[in-house]
Amino acid sequence: MAYQTINPYTGETLKTFPNTTDAQVQQAIESAHTAFLSWRDTPFSQRAAVLTQAAQLLRASKLDFAKILTLEMGKLLAEAQAEVELSAEILDYFAAHGEAFVQPDTLPVSKANGRAIVAREPLGVLLAVEPWNFPYYQVARILAPQLMAGNTLLLKHASNVPQSALAFEKLMRDAGLIDGAFINLFVNHTQIETILNDTRVHGVALTGSEGAGAVVAAAAGKALKKSTLELGGADAFVVLEDADLPKTAKWGVFGRHWNAGQVCVSSKRMIVVDAVFDEYLRLYTEGVAGLEAGDPMDPATTLAPLSSQGAADEVKEKIRQAVAHGATATEVGPKVPEQGAFVQPTILTNVTPDNPAYHQEFFGPVSMIWRAKDEADAVRIANDSPYGLGGSVFTRDEKRGEAVARKISTGMVFINQPTRVKADMPFGGVRRSGYGRELINLGINEFVNHKLINVVDIDAPF
Repeated sequence: MAYQTINPYTGETLKTFPNTTDAQVQQAIESAHTAFLSWRDTPFSQRAAVLTQAAQLLRASKLDFAKILTLEMGKLLAEAQAEVELSAEILDYFAAHGEAFVQPDTLPVSKANGRAIVAREPLGVLLAVEPWNFPYYQVARILAPQLMAGNTLLLKHASNVPQSALAFEKLMRDAGLIDGAFINLFVNHTQIETILNDTRVHGVALTGSEGAGAVVAAAAGKALKKSTLELGGADAFVVLEDADLPKTAKWGVFGRHWNAGQVCVSSKRMIVVDAVFDEYLRLYTEGVAGLEAGDPMDPATTLAPLSSQGAADEVKEKIRQAVAHGATATEVGPKVPEQGAFVQPTILTNVTPDNPAYHQEFFGPVSMIWRAKDEADAVRIANDSPYGLGGSVFTRDEKRGEAVARKISTGMVFINQPTRVKADMPFGGVRRSGYGRELINLGINEFVNHKLINVVDIDAPF
């Protein structure tokens, strides 16, 4: 695969990077392992200081870091700056709480079993395989907890964001991280398997497509290595009859179109009860029509191009296939520019279970909207999906919202907002959305050895 910066707005190829050689891969593994032998014994205070410094450097050059994101994958500049800030918040969060998360637990054992603790110890070198839609955030949410745990990390980033990967690698080096503790690699699929088969590498965290997840998980399983997968999503956005419709519609527009709809937890499936369906659809359509497509560097732009022309073509083809199988596609708003990887905002209705689109993830500004008979029917439709990442319920009754949330089979449910991404909340899903969790204590504990240490009286019965 070619690691290239191609501007999604202009289509111009700006820079190409050489792939990492096999010899460089071996050297990187050795360097990361050597770094681990030192880093695992580094005091928590020093680990935290590195993360804190990295957060400060991110904030000090927020605009410069953000421009790289916009240049490489087309993210609105304001959204790129928000991602830089979120990444800094994650670094700060684990600097503050990481040590506490890996403290040993004292077990309530019987007197005969003496004193028992479960210690948390780092595993060693890990591999992170990350996607292009949030180039800094995705790295921060695996790197920060695992550095605090005492692990070291090799990064295989998406091929279309090489400068973002290099920028984060340099950030950590500038923050004082020891050599080898975090190394970016421009590797191919064969080299990924080589890395996973190396005895010095102890696990892999992947965020990406189902296909990529299946391949990497299979390779990890064959090598008997731990893996976590954060895959696709088709989040339900449930609107009950007592919802505040004007505010709900605004959240719907945002939840579906931020990052040009290229978010695994965007509000892809809107399920609206019959009593308010028509009014919600009217308000939502008006909101989508107000989006302004254009140069993502321009502050006036509110709808960005997709990450590549290939990504845009894929979404357009999925729309065509959905219509061919009976769906109604309504294009909304002014025509998007012909230049750039844009997709016209589109609302799909009449998507029946026999339509391939019914169970697909649309990674772009495409909204699927269903009319539900009532609350129970809305829950049924929400759960009729192979995915289980995030979801939302909109209602003025918070207790009702919580009750409905418990009925939706997914890893995360938010009441009265789209699925949120925050430094101090866990992230992850179930079923075809993957397994494992990232962030908070759940994330840091994915790649540690939970070691039992039991102190027993030598004369105690066995």
